[in-house]
Amino acid sequence: MIYLSGFHAIEERIKSGRPCGPLLAAKPGPRAKEIEKLAIEKKITVNRVGTADLDRLSPDHRGILLQVDGDSIEGGREIKLENFLEELDSRENALAVILDEITDPHNYGAILRSCDQFGADIVITRKRRIAKYAQIIAQTSAGASAWVPVAEAPNLKRAVDILKENGFWIYGADMKGEPVWDKDLTGRIALILGGEGSGISRILEESCDAIISIPNIGRLDSLNVSVAAGILMYEIKRQANEK
Repeated sequence: MIYLSGFHAIEERIKSGRPCGPLLAAKPGPRAKEIEKLAIEKKITVNRVGTADLDRLSPDHRGILLQVDGDSIEGGREIKLENFLEELDSRENALAVILDEITDPHNYGAILRSCDQFGADIVITRKRRIAKYAQIIAQTSAGASAWVPVAEAPNLKRAVDILKENGFWIYGADMKGEPVWDKDLTGRIALILGGEGSGISRILEESCDAIISIPNIGRLDSLNVSVAAGILMYEIKRQANEK
């Protein structure tokens, strides 16, 4: 079992309606009491426990912990790629974010938070093996991991091909690419983000319609992938709103 300890992570998971509970509470403060009230409203069991019990489960608790099945908390509301495409129907604008071996749970969570903020329609990633980092992901995403639709795709190349067949333009993010503001990023867009250090795999890069970058004037040669993700998604959202 996984225990969520962050207030935002616990609150958003409860609001999402996804399976969770019980909520473990030991001398909760005002903020924790609000979440406890929400849990009761959502018919989630609240168990009174001692502070020492919470200490054993998660030392960084703030008076409450939410128990969650590890298989259901790896990040995102699970959805099948095929179902996502069916639901798109005739929509002209859509944003799919493809994560190519993002292994740092802090980056994964931060990207999910940006996906929520900038309206990404789906996150596509390989079969995930990060359940043990569920709490980090939930906290880093500030609860967004309870909401963002995520599709598993063991073969990302095949997923990219399917997106292309459904009218998506594929853009890879890399510092050697064209400036992002020089590209028309309206319509159905898929953004590929490569792993920390390794970047986008060759086979996926070859599938891209273009490689885009964020020009910088700093001394460092690149941005953290989660920071770059937020900037790129903002630009895609900005262009969609202006058209």
